[in-house]
Parts: sequence; C-alpha cells; structure tokens
Amino acid sequence: MGKLFIVPTPIGNLEDMTFRAIRTLKEADAVLAEDTRTTSHLFQKYEISNKLIAHHNHNEHKTLDRIVQELKNGMTYALVSDAGTPGISDPGFLLIRACVQQGIEVECLPGATAFVPAIVASGFPCEKFVYEGFLPQKKGRETRIKKIAEEDRTVVLYESPHRLIKALEQFKTFFDANRQIAVCRELSKKFEEIVRGNCDELIHHFTTHPIKGEFVIVVEGKLIEEKQTDKPREKKSKRHRKEEEE
Repeated sequence: MGKLFIVPTPIGNLEDMTFRAIRTLKEADAVLAEDTRTTSHLFQKYEISNKLIAHHNHNEHKTLDRIVQELKNGMTYALVSDAGTPGISDPGFLLIRACVQQGIEVECLPGATAFVPAIVASGFPCEKFVYEGFLPQKKGRETRIKKIAEEDRTVVLYESPHRLIKALEQFKTFFDANRQIAVCRELSKKFEEIVRGNCDELIHHFTTHPIKGEFVIVVEGKLIEEKQTDKPREKKSKRHRKEEEE
C-alpha cells in the first residue's frame, strides 16, 4: 500500500509553508495539483522539481480509479489545491473518501486555510461556529441565508467578489438591523483588509471602494434576548414583616 498526503499550501503569502509540507512535496512519487500552473510557482520558490499531475473538479471522476490503484500498488501521492487545504471548498474529497474506503492511509498535514484566521480576527465568539463554504449561486441560496439568519453560532462562509454586494443585500433582508458582520479580504496578502459593521455599513463601504480579491464573510450569531418576567410578589404576613423590620 502507498499513502496519500494532503498538503495545505499558502492562501496568498508564499512564505506560509511549513518545512514538513515542503519536504513532503519533494519526497512524494508525484504531486496531484488543482492547477499545475499555479503550483509550479510554489515549486519554483522552494526548488521543488517533483512531477505535477492535474487533479481537479473536471477530471477527478475519470482519474480516480487509476490513482487509487496506483496507491494500492505502492505509489505515494501528495495532493494540493491552488490555495489552502484540499477538500475545504476545493477538490480532494472524492479521492480522500475513495482511499479511506479502500484502506489506503491518508495523512493530512496542518497548514493554511482561509476561514480560521478570518473567524479568529473577526472578534466574534469562535469556541463554536458553523462553516458554510460558498453560498449556492441560485437555487437554495435564499433558503440557506434564512437559516444563517436564525443561527446563534458564529457563521463563516466564502463569497466571490462578483456576488459580495448581492450577498450583503440579501443578508439585510433577513438579518436584524444590528447584526454584525466581518468581511475579510485578501487574507495573508499585501492588501489584507477586514471591514466590520452591519449590512448597511458594509454595503456603503463596498459600493464606494473597489471590490477585489478573495473574500471570507464572518457573521455574528443571532443574539438571544432573555425575556425577564416579573415574578408575582409573595404576600407576607404581619408577623413576617415585623420580623424583617426587627
């Protein structure tokens, strides 16, 4: 049996690589990459000369059986996506699941992913949170947003720059007016920015500033208002009142 290594790669800043990740990419028999052109830039920086094989959403169904068989025959593969950890809103799940089902060892290295620094830097509670990935583009989008509106845990999701304003306007329809949101842009890159506020404030900001880069949206959980009910006063006898006065 071979082994499949899941190797996170930087989400922007190429210095966010671990020594272990670089060594794994050098020592594997081959590297499966979402886009070989993107990964080649990383290889050049760290002087990695390993073989790159395209493995992405458009071909993974066709290549899955062959790769699994090669792993069973003793090959060692490293799997990378264009940025972050494979399988997190990126290709990789199908191959990982097939390896687990076939008894092939899978080892996932710790490393870069966009939603962790976003939720930590948001300032919202992060001991419990919900990861939503990308919102549906059309069917089911409004239904998903309605569910997020009722979620009392912090919610983190990804959105493209082309649909950012649309998302904020839809949030405004279903969110409380003071619901706080942190929009994180270009995390780990030169123009990293985190803009915090309610829907109106964020819509104003992003309609007056260029919308460029990769976005992570962190939504504050719905605040549960505790209703205080006045308990009926307990009637006290004259004797009890007299004892209290004494």
